[in-house]
Amino acid sequence: MILAETATERISIIIPVLNEVGTIAKVLARTRSSTNVEAIVVDGGSVDGTLELVQSLGVKVLSSPTGRAGQMNAGVSAATGEILLFLHADTLLPPGFDTMVRAALKPPQQGCRKPPVAGAFALQIDAPLRSLRLIEWGVNWRSRYFQMPYGDQAIFLKAETFHQMGGFARLPIMEDFELVRRLRSMGHIALIPVPVVTSARRWLKKGIIQTTLMNQIIILAYFLGVSPQQLVCWYRHQPKSTRKI
Repeated sequence: MILAETATERISIIIPVLNEVGTIAKVLARTRSSTNVEAIVVDGGSVDGTLELVQSLGVKVLSSPTGRAGQMNAGVSAATGEILLFLHADTLLPPGFDTMVRAALKPPQQGCRKPPVAGAFALQIDAPLRSLRLIEWGVNWRSRYFQMPYGDQAIFLKAETFHQMGGFARLPIMEDFELVRRLRSMGHIALIPVPVVTSARRWLKKGIIQTTLMNQIIILAYFLGVSPQQLVCWYRHQPKSTRKI
């Protein structure tokens, strides 16, 4: 009975894409065995056949100017679900994710504690390197104890909450970080211990140490007040050995 009641809340999965023809079909396949879920792909101008592939799969697809924040806001405008889940195009949801998401946003059965304002999954990186296991540990520790999951952990929240917040800020970078900071000020962010599995490509292409270091520099600079426009310039003009895509 509990499962039947919780499944009445529709989940809209928003997936911003740009040239993801090699990953998007598998990502979408992970959403198919769920209950009362819709997937919305928002294409930012792909030229590799991503748009055509998604259309051939019968999935709702929109076109939007390039930029993850704008693409995700555009996806929300077409969403019909009471719950929104933002998913990267190289990240796989676990089996039963829909049941876990609905349960995570439910009020506790005992006590007067409020339900979480949002949630995310633990992170697993799809490569068998010990250094990546350390990164996973750091990400999951940060998410649980500092309430700071990032976008590759499939952040989810009630649509009502998202609209009250005004959606993603129109930032060229750090849009997920900024959203989570606002959510954290509103209440508890739940961490589902079952992980999503994200591609290791960003670390493997640019170097694990270099990529991790650059990410931390960007976050520190953001806290120190460096403008997002300047941050994205640094991000895009790093030497190939240190730049994360």
